[in-house]
Amino acid sequence: MSLVPPPLSLYVHMPWCVKKCPYCDFNSHGLRGEPPPYEAYIDHLLADLEGDLRDFGQALQGRSIVSVFFGGGTPSLFAPECIARLLDGVRQRMPMEHDAEITLETNPGTVEHGRFDGYLAAGVNRLSFGIQSFDDARLKRLGRIHSATEAEAAVRSAQDAGYSNINLDLMYALPEQVLDGALTDVERAIALAPTHISHYQLTLEPNTAFAANPPPLPDDDHAWAMQEACEARLADAGYGQYEISAYARPGRRCAHNLNYWQFGDYLGIGAGAHGKISDAASQQVRRRWKTRHPRAYLEATGGPGRIGGDSTAGADELPFEYMLNALRLIDGVPAAQFAKRTGLPAEVIAGARQQARQRGWLEDRPDLLKTTPLGQRFLNDVITCFLD
Repeated sequence: MSLVPPPLSLYVHMPWCVKKCPYCDFNSHGLRGEPPPYEAYIDHLLADLEGDLRDFGQALQGRSIVSVFFGGGTPSLFAPECIARLLDGVRQRMPMEHDAEITLETNPGTVEHGRFDGYLAAGVNRLSFGIQSFDDARLKRLGRIHSATEAEAAVRSAQDAGYSNINLDLMYALPEQVLDGALTDVERAIALAPTHISHYQLTLEPNTAFAANPPPLPDDDHAWAMQEACEARLADAGYGQYEISAYARPGRRCAHNLNYWQFGDYLGIGAGAHGKISDAASQQVRRRWKTRHPRAYLEATGGPGRIGGDSTAGADELPFEYMLNALRLIDGVPAAQFAKRTGLPAEVIAGARQQARQRGWLEDRPDLLKTTPLGQRFLNDVITCFLD
């Protein structure tokens, strides 16, 4: 089976935030002293993109960008003019679909009044708010710099500016949180009428302040009760679950994240950004990641020093990597997609599929790779079946 190039997205990493949160393991850097070189960083992002276009060459010919995602850090620290210049520069360097989904992550405490108009004019057509909770005590414990009132005001301000496609990020199983608190967060999110809600469990990630000094978290049974109750409430409100932690109104699923979960391709530009490119000519899945620290990234001035590393995914790695993404989708993926996205014959995962079906984790359908409700609950165990 030949590797077929999938849709192509662009991820743009903006590494600065006002304050590093104690649970965050992303490549983000709190503001200290002099303000970051925002304008210069845009120049380096475009030079980074040019370098990737040269290096990947043939693998990108004839392909256009279907989605763009500004992640961080806090991308809304960048003025709309910076975002507009970056998007204009991208379009000058490679094709972009006219209806491409363009998402910008933002925190309620960092957006100045009136900036949403500017982001909309710049071409950003989807906003993702890092709300996390509507409980001020929980927000303080999480190290967030906004209040619940500020969060609600920011979302309404974006809606007043003309945004009709908005995601809210919420966490559950927060320090000392009880079921009613998790449900209240969901109710207040629903009241704001976003088109998409990301609802995920707080976990203690290595090399974070919370990992070094763990707060008291609900146990697994209480966390599961929160997940089930919140899932039911979101469903009642018309938000369909399409991924383990993603819920959307009809027609409002996140195209960028769907491309990740379906093992699509993406260029990654910016400090610490990761990319994945399918090379049909060499029948290889290539990966590239960029230098993590913003200072080192800027010093590379778009040259080879911006690259933190390159690798080619081996045939022994691809089944696990594919399933790590695809099995998160509630509706599953066509079984035939595995061969197209990895270049491997379906036979290489036949034994693992059979093992997962026997344990009640995968549906017994030859045409579909889809977890059962039991498989969704024990997803990590399901995915482990596909390790070499």
